Amino acid sequence: MSYTAPLKDMLFDIEHLANIGEIARLPGFEDAGLETAQAVLEECARFNQDVIAPLNVAGDRNPSSFKDGEVTTTAGFKEAFAQYVSGGWQGLQHPADFGGQGLPKTIGAACGEMLNSANMSFALCPLLSDGAIEALLTAGSDELKATYLEKLVSGQWTGTMNLTEPQAGSDLALVRSRAEPQPDG
Repeated sequence: MSYTAPLKDMLFDIEHLANIGEIARLPGFEDAGLETAQAVLEECARFNQDVIAPLNVAGDRNPSSFKDGEVTTTAGFKEAFAQYVSGGWQGLQHPADFGGQGLPKTIGAACGEMLNSANMSFALCPLLSDGAIEALLTAGSDELKATYLEKLVSGQWTGTMNLTEPQAGSDLALVRSRAEPQPDG
């Protein structure tokens, strides 16, 4: 599958709608103006177009599997994730205090959109890691932050989401709920 990132549109949005110039005036973001955004987005587009998007078809035809206690991933995903990690993409928008690049989420959101558009299956692992990182940054104790954040931000460890429902197991399509009025409103 081919993918072409809409860089012109993304950069227009970052400059004119998100006002990256104003963001670059905030403490800690002084080096994160339009020029930085453009350089990061161009490299992100190249990586997603050349490395991540081509794995879509392979992922559809030969999905990851679990057999006899062993997980087998789609050919190419492991190597692509190694490139993702070595490129520092997991830590793009996360604090430098934990090994991230500390760039504004405005830039991170555009890169996340490229990753999701290039290959949603691949993107789910970094997405869940971002969720775990944000949860720890928001509500984690200092001990939890010290234990997990650097390894999550670097991509050495990944986040996950584990769900089970009595009637559905882990099949979210089978989850059912209903609202019932309560006396207290």
